[in-house]
Amino acid sequence: MSSAATSLAPRGSSADRLEVFFDRLAELAGQRNAIDAQIVQIVAEIDRDASWALTGARSLPAMVAWKLGVSPSNAHVIAAVAHRLEELQQCSAGMREGRFSLDQVGVIAQRAGIGSDAHYAELVGVATVTQLRTAVKLEPKPPPDADTDAPPAPSGPPRPQPPGSISRTSDEQSSTWRITLPPPEAATFEAALQSHTDALVAAWKRDRAADGADGAGDQSASGTPPMPSTIDGFLSLIEAGWDSDVAARPHGQRTTVVVHLDLADRIAALHLGPLLTDDDRRYLSCDATCEVWFEREGRPIGSGRETRTVNRRLRRALERRDQCCVIPGCGATRGLHAHHLTHWQDGGPTELPNLVLLCPYHHRLYHRGGITLAGDAEHLVVTDDKGRPLHPGSLARPPTAPPPEVPPCTGPLGERADWWWYDPYEPTPPPSTN
Repeated sequence: MSSAATSLAPRGSSADRLEVFFDRLAELAGQRNAIDAQIVQIVAEIDRDASWALTGARSLPAMVAWKLGVSPSNAHVIAAVAHRLEELQQCSAGMREGRFSLDQVGVIAQRAGIGSDAHYAELVGVATVTQLRTAVKLEPKPPPDADTDAPPAPSGPPRPQPPGSISRTSDEQSSTWRITLPPPEAATFEAALQSHTDALVAAWKRDRAADGADGAGDQSASGTPPMPSTIDGFLSLIEAGWDSDVAARPHGQRTTVVVHLDLADRIAALHLGPLLTDDDRRYLSCDATCEVWFEREGRPIGSGRETRTVNRRLRRALERRDQCCVIPGCGATRGLHAHHLTHWQDGGPTELPNLVLLCPYHHRLYHRGGITLAGDAEHLVVTDDKGRPLHPGSLARPPTAPPPEVPPCTGPLGERADWWWYDPYEPTPPPSTN
């Protein structure tokens, strides 16, 4: 036990010291809950006038994660409570008084039905976060129409499919991927995976037949590999997609831009497309294979050579150096664009010191004037549209004011919930139109 922890309780039995520690934890928990309530109040003010967009952040949760140094999941909880702060009057009052935690109120803000503030305010004080999630799940679903003989009502818009997701966890020995797909995409994926697995198994059987073996007996006798598994089929599917992508785009370019450029007026337009502003032209040609056709008085007079502004090796060195989007607080790692700090049309070299990685959102924001980038890649200065610098890292600093004076928070009861006696919240049915 550390010296700091030892000084919190006098010497004595373990039970006595534990009581002292729990009293101190209750006091700190109440202060933390009250502080979280103040943070939520500030975030709600920022959300009300959408001033978070001035920081260059993608969304309110992204700004909260950046400025507070919290995880994206915690930032979403804070943003959800802030968004429903005016509705959840009793729950938010419990936070300000130090009685309810942010995670407890966050479950209500993210999942509970509209108008459930009073119902859950009584439950939050005694239930754990897991129990609150169960209580919200017990909310009844909207009942179907009881009159089955009545003519069907006009159908509304089709119900959206659940969004797909993909996540990865890894350690020193392996990586685990978790993929969630809607039914149509899942059926396509399963068919493709089964097709590749069957092809590998068929090839494996042909090889064994050529070696004079049959069945799925001992592979060590003939030296042939074991029967292909679903993992082998999955890797074959990935390799086939990669090979076709490389054949179609040998340099892995993001896009090919065909531009018609009038030499006299210096006006550019997309092939069979609209005229481009200077910002759009620079945005599209930052990281692309460019095919430029030169015109005079509306007639083509020649074409430039199709060139790639950022080749594969330079792209890899750029990814190795920047790792993610260079805008403070972003951290995006997928689908990044290679951006010229000094555009190549203005004489900027396509070299590592003049290149940075930007996510699509911040790349468009830059070319629209929402943010500015100054200096080279090693001494980059990012500012917003008002010229204020954007700094990485959170706003955390040593406190200058005393903690809120609130009573200690002892937390939930910790008892096992008996859901047989629980009455779930029932949303008020909408008024009848008859």
